Amino acid sequence: MKKIKILVFLLLMQLFAFTQERSLDFYIQTGLENSPLLKDLKNQQRVNLIDSMRILAGYFPQVNAVSSNSYAPTLGGWGYDGAITNGSNFSQLVTVSKQLVSKENLKNQHEALQLLNESLKTTGKITEQDLRKTITAQYISTYGNYLQYHFNKEVLQLFKKEQNILKNLTEKGVYRQTDYLSFLVTMQQQEISISQYKIIFQNDFSTLNYLCGIKDTSAIALKKPEIFLSVLPDAENSIFYQQFLNDSLKLRNSDALIEYRYKPKVNVYGDGGYLTSFSGQAYKNFGFSVGLNLVVPIYDGKQKKMQHDKIEIAEQSRQQYRDYFKTQYSQQIAQLFQQLHSAEDLVHQSENQIKYAETLIEANQKLIETGDAHMADYIIAIGNYLNAKNTITLNSINQLQIINQINYWNRK
Repeated sequence: MKKIKILVFLLLMQLFAFTQERSLDFYIQTGLENSPLLKDLKNQQRVNLIDSMRILAGYFPQVNAVSSNSYAPTLGGWGYDGAITNGSNFSQLVTVSKQLVSKENLKNQHEALQLLNESLKTTGKITEQDLRKTITAQYISTYGNYLQYHFNKEVLQLFKKEQNILKNLTEKGVYRQTDYLSFLVTMQQQEISISQYKIIFQNDFSTLNYLCGIKDTSAIALKKPEIFLSVLPDAENSIFYQQFLNDSLKLRNSDALIEYRYKPKVNVYGDGGYLTSFSGQAYKNFGFSVGLNLVVPIYDGKQKKMQHDKIEIAEQSRQQYRDYFKTQYSQQIAQLFQQLHSAEDLVHQSENQIKYAETLIEANQKLIETGDAHMADYIIAIGNYLNAKNTITLNSINQLQIINQINYWNRK
């Protein structure tokens, strides 16, 4: 009794699993939420904001407490020169230093991090598009195998319905035993096909869950993917073109940063505290000092020009990649639309063919009931129907895949 209850429970769980349905939007949103790469890109932007604050903090006055203590004794006239060491040195100071920098230089450094964040945002949007495309493609493929699986099950039910009629007619001698065996072989082949499609569907479903970061391994029903052809922007207005604009601004910023590195650098400092060598009246050695450091670059072996030349070469490469992208963008879109029209034509042709195949099957079913059908003709009709239906399914899925590839380029 206990085993029966467990069996019933498992059957109910399996039935419940297949009555559930999930949509394409569910998998896309889950995949985007679980993507570690998208999370990493957002974290990098947060890190850059911290670096921007660190740059500003670095130009505030830097305050340090410095303790320096030394003792250099002389024994029998042997030891360090007292004129240098003073015999001992005791220093307890608080130092303050500040590097003077122009507002333009500081703005340039902040701009470098802002441009890096803009580049990360663009990369994040492109990564999101890549993930959407990958998940959608896998969903479409899984849904296609899901349709094939259920369609072939329906055909098997048709076979089983005809089997009872054919068996009775064979027992009455209307059909030969060989005709009935041929029918059974065809039906068994259909059962094998169903098992194969079920395995393929389960494997595709597991891959879909893997892409979206879903731990569940059970296969459930999928809703028909609602995918519509989007209006595409021009190449210059797409998110993919934005990366070339970001690179241009980053190179321009890097070129300006080189100039600022060769500007004179001024650093002011001061300290206050207790500094003594104990040579006399040590209690009076409290005091302070101030100073200024100035560094003026004069000659560095033409390294400055070399750095500018590197930026110029990088800009040439950027322009070449940009021009290549614009050409490939137009060509690829045109090619995808051509493939889409070809797939649509194949679907229309197959739909016309399947009407004739269905009519032929219905005619053969009536002939079977009267004992006038030729089994070979009936099996051929079933095969033609299966081929036509599979062609429609495959090309319909292919249409969705092509639309998915076209829509990949629609992000602004």
